[in-house]
Amino acid sequence: MRINHNIAALNAWRNLSQTSGLLNKSLERLSSGLRINRAADDAAGLAISE
Repeated sequence: MRINHNIAALNAWRNLSQTSGLLNKSLERLSSGLRINRAADDAAGLAISE
């Protein structure tokens, strides 16, 4: 039995997933108008702002 992998399709899917995640993060920042949306953006800045 032989198992085939479509490496080109797997690479394309990985790149699409990564790009989609970055796009979602950018849209979240753009739509909120805030510099800090969550603690992961700037933990020290979030602590100071609270």
